[in-house]
Parts: sequence; C-alpha cells; structure tokens
Amino acid sequence: MSAKQIFTTLAAFALFLASSGCNAQNKQENTNQKTQSNNKTMNKIVIFFSHAGDNYSVGNIEVGNTKIVADYISEITGADQFEIVTHKYDGMAYTPLIELAKKEAAAGELPPYEGQAPDLTNYDTVFIGGPVWWGTYPQVMFTLFKDINLDGKTVVPFTTHEGSGLASCVSDVKKAFPNAKVTKGFDIYGHEVRSGRSQVEKWLKGLGY
Repeated sequence: MSAKQIFTTLAAFALFLASSGCNAQNKQENTNQKTQSNNKTMNKIVIFFSHAGDNYSVGNIEVGNTKIVADYISEITGADQFEIVTHKYDGMAYTPLIELAKKEAAAGELPPYEGQAPDLTNYDTVFIGGPVWWGTYPQVMFTLFKDINLDGKTVVPFTTHEGSGLASCVSDVKKAFPNAKVTKGFDIYGHEVRSGRSQVEKWLKGLGY
C-alpha cells in the first residue's frame, strides 16, 4: 500500500470516529431533552375528598369511592395527590351523615381540614374530585378552595355519585376559581368505580393524557 493510500485510509477512519462521536453525543442530547421534557410534564396533582365507612349502595367500605378514582388518575397520568382529610364524619352511618351534610350546605359551613393547604406553584393541571353531597361537593372541600390559588391553571373536576352526576360541582368550581381554565367534568357511579378503570382511562385519553 502506498503512502497516499495509507494516508487516505487513516483520514477516512478518523472521519468515521468523529462522525460516530457526534452521533452518540446527539443521541445522548436527545435522551436528555426527552427526560427533561418528561419531567416538565410531571406537573399534575389530584386534590380530592373521599369518604370511607358507610356509603350508599356499596355499604361499609375501607377505601372511599373517590379515592379509588384519584388513584386511577395518578396511575395513568403520574399526577401527585393531596387528600382533603377531616375526622368530622368518622364512624357516622350514612343517613345521619347525609343529614349533617345537608345542614352544612344550607348554612354554608366550612369545616376545617387536617394539615396545611398544598403548595401548587409548580402545578399547571389540577384535578379536583369528591362525592356529591346535596348537589355539590362536601363543604370541607370549599374550605380548602379558599386557601388555594388556581389562577391560570387548568382545573379538571370529577365526581363520584349514585345518580347526581356532576350536579353543580363544575359551576361551583368555576365560581371558586374564576381565573382558572375549568374543563368539562367527569362523573362515575360510586358502585362502578372498583371495576371502572376503563371509564377513567377513556375520559383521560379524551383530555389528551
């Protein structure tokens, strides 16, 4: 092999190595960009109230209907969770619970919840869910509503119920957060949630998740 041929071969090999290095670097950069992009989409949270214990149609349950739906949402979308907790209704049978809820709604009572309101600074999508008690969400949820700011955020209401549908929950969320983008709501029967993951998946797919 002549000196010219050797030089040409070495030059081609060097060019190949440089090209491979650039491709590897580009692939790594693309991977990093995808990772960063995925991290940026992890900005969803589910805020919900769920009542375990004695419930209409499903009896005495250890995990509330709305909690199950909230878990589905988190599993499918990767959303974080904040559960609104109050011990005011612990151990109550269904009928006295509903009578108490009726009085609270009529009086506009705002029962306290446990802990502190969540910091929603880094979230741009907020799912809000609860059972329907007397035509809207339980009053303790409105207590939290007064402590959070959803201006400019996308708010997605959902309910569990036994015939009330969304009731006035969507309109009440719009009143509570007039500067938020409130989407069309989703409702599901409480007695269907344990086998209703596919309904939740279909709804979330329609929203682009």
